[in-house]
Amino acid sequence: MKKREQEKKDNVIFFPDLDKRLLQKGLDAIQDKQYKEAIAYLEEAKERNPFHSEINIGLILSYYELGLLEPAKYLAKEMLKEGQGDYIHVLDLYIMILVQLHEYEEIVSTIEVLLEDHQIPANKIEHFSKMLTFSRKMAESSPLTEKDNLMEETTGETERLMELEDPQEQMLLIAKMSSQNIRASIEQVKQFLQEDEKNPFLKTMLINILREQDYDKEVVIHKFTRTITVKPTNLKDIKEQDQYKKIMTFLIDYVESNDPVLFENIKMLMDRQFFLLYPLVLEDYSPETWAASYHAVVNEYFGQEDTQEILSIYEVNEDNFEQAKAFIYQLEEISYPNI
Repeated sequence: MKKREQEKKDNVIFFPDLDKRLLQKGLDAIQDKQYKEAIAYLEEAKERNPFHSEINIGLILSYYELGLLEPAKYLAKEMLKEGQGDYIHVLDLYIMILVQLHEYEEIVSTIEVLLEDHQIPANKIEHFSKMLTFSRKMAESSPLTEKDNLMEETTGETERLMELEDPQEQMLLIAKMSSQNIRASIEQVKQFLQEDEKNPFLKTMLINILREQDYDKEVVIHKFTRTITVKPTNLKDIKEQDQYKKIMTFLIDYVESNDPVLFENIKMLMDRQFFLLYPLVLEDYSPETWAASYHAVVNEYFGQEDTQEILSIYEVNEDNFEQAKAFIYQLEEISYPNI
């Protein structure tokens, strides 16, 4: 059958390249954050081209954004089985979904097999090893018993927060504190926020609890050798910070319309790092410099080295760009807390 002729299958007419046109409509809908519309286009495209990696990744992202985690998980798992697309990229998406579903045992078994079979590139081994350690801890954790609850009620959160040394136990306790009045533990919370060795991820959890509970007195926060004093009630949401929004503006302009999948990966990296830093922000380079640096780092994760092209697109100073990239890599080493 000639390419220009209509294809026929099961008495249904398919037009040439219709899957590509549906894919583009789906990607446009993702760019506009119209995820239901994107799913409609992409599912139709998938009927015509079931193994097209870009169609399937677009579907995974759309399912994820709408909270449809089970279909997102199923499709990502199928892509891994079939070897569709960039394996590490799909694996990152799959693990991200499993974390949202709290399926830590599945994360452990998946990463263990890949490490044993040497299927993870050398530059990603540390990243996945930290995720493995975290997931093992979460998989082994069990709900507090009635005896534990009674002990906590009698001893109080104040005595426990600074006494606990295991980071996973700290995290579980802080999560529990989110449903209680944190003012009862405020002195210990303040001490935790000031101590150098405490995990910055856990500090952000505490800061968010203070903000959500409208705590209006000053607290001192020490993170990454920097110290600031803030009133939690005055803090903006992480994604409402001016620096975050300015960086994202450049990424939307230069990346989202050309490569929505790349944009989603950059956004995930930024979200993770801004959470870790909060309420601090990145060093005082221009938003264009940080946007270019995040763009370059994610490209390098996918094996693409295009520094000069990115410098040209964003028109930024190369020295500042390299220093910003170095900080992103440094921060990424602890983005998954060792808990």
